[in-house]
Amino acid sequence: MERDDSAKQQEQRLVTLWTEYAPRVMAYALRHVDPDTAQEVVSETFLLAWRRLARVPDDPLPWLLVVARNTIANLRRSARRQSRVAVELERFRHVAEPATAADVLATERAEVLTRLAALTPTEREAVLLVAWDGLTPRQAAGVAGCSVPTFHVRLSRARRRLGTDTDPPALADPKTPRPVPFAGGNA
Repeated sequence: MERDDSAKQQEQRLVTLWTEYAPRVMAYALRHVDPDTAQEVVSETFLLAWRRLARVPDDPLPWLLVVARNTIANLRRSARRQSRVAVELERFRHVAEPATAADVLATERAEVLTRLAALTPTEREAVLLVAWDGLTPRQAAGVAGCSVPTFHVRLSRARRRLGTDTDPPALADPKTPRPVPFAGGNA
């Protein structure tokens, strides 16, 4: 019986809190967020009040407003995180768009990637700066942090190892990848 009385008292206290303070918490929330979010803030505030009813002070309005303020801050942080994730996903979607050349087989692409992976990092960078990024050897040398003659040597070695003396066709235009002819030999 005593337990029932305690539960009824808690329920009555929550109803009283809601009746007296929900409009004021809503007014506070509306000053800081849009109406839909304000409703969410009020709901979250009183959900926490219900869970921590024993901790709610006798003068509950300041406590409820602090909870509302913290809820708004959490929602804003969450929105910022979601926005950053959306921006990153869009960037990845743009970078990883499927090639427009649907006739290129995955095995051919895999061969190109395998052959690029077999290059040294400096050779791979030289090929990608010229063929993928479209830089001139002079511009690419500046990016790579070496002299133009050194860059020419790197590019020449990379092309030789790839088995072609020209830009690898698969890298000439990132939107239309084509396989690099395989010349055999040491890769």
